[in-house]
Amino acid sequence: MLNLPIKYHRLQQRLGYEFKEYKLLELALTHRSFGIHNNERLEFLGDSILNFVIGEALFSRFPEAREGQLSRLRAQLVKGETLAEVAREFELGECLILGEGEMKSGGHQRDSILADSVEALIGAIFTETNFETCRVHVLSWYEPRLSLLSLDTTDKDPKSRLQEYLQAQRKPLPEYEVVETLGEAHAHIFTIECRVAVLKQPVRAQASNRREAEKLAAIEILRLLNI
Repeated sequence: MLNLPIKYHRLQQRLGYEFKEYKLLELALTHRSFGIHNNERLEFLGDSILNFVIGEALFSRFPEAREGQLSRLRAQLVKGETLAEVAREFELGECLILGEGEMKSGGHQRDSILADSVEALIGAIFTETNFETCRVHVLSWYEPRLSLLSLDTTDKDPKSRLQEYLQAQRKPLPEYEVVETLGEAHAHIFTIECRVAVLKQPVRAQASNRREAEKLAAIEILRLLNI
């Protein structure tokens, strides 16, 4: 681990997990375009684990839910778009190992590649630990999304839901403003302030990119409004 590139140290900090075997982390981040040794098998394993962990969490959180409702919520949480969002929260793109063609075509930002890599990381954590350790980490990654769910949750993102709520109340749209930027150029932390007419005080949120900070602020406002 002594010679581990700094970007992988930072990734593990964001994941909340330090790999015992660097080669396993490297494999989880290697796309099939790079060569025969890639993350497809780990992705297969991680996909199965993710579906079970999220399914179990939903089963426990919503004891009154019907099978169809649970399936809909799980599909929302494990779909590629959501996984790509998780990947961007971890700034996973800069750590991907891609073939030359994928690198030139922007593969490090492609939703499908990012989503597959998150599943591969789940499979890799399980491979070198056990199911319970893997489960704890997956749930920690998903806690902000799980805490916001209800049986009538739609597929819309938090910013869209907040905007639609305010429009229905005939209130002005939310205003997002960057009030502080900390850290070096490669590791910025953005502080966003969101103002809405239905709350007296603005809400602040922090994240490693502006879009995610705005989303977290919207999530907090939705929670305060019990939406």
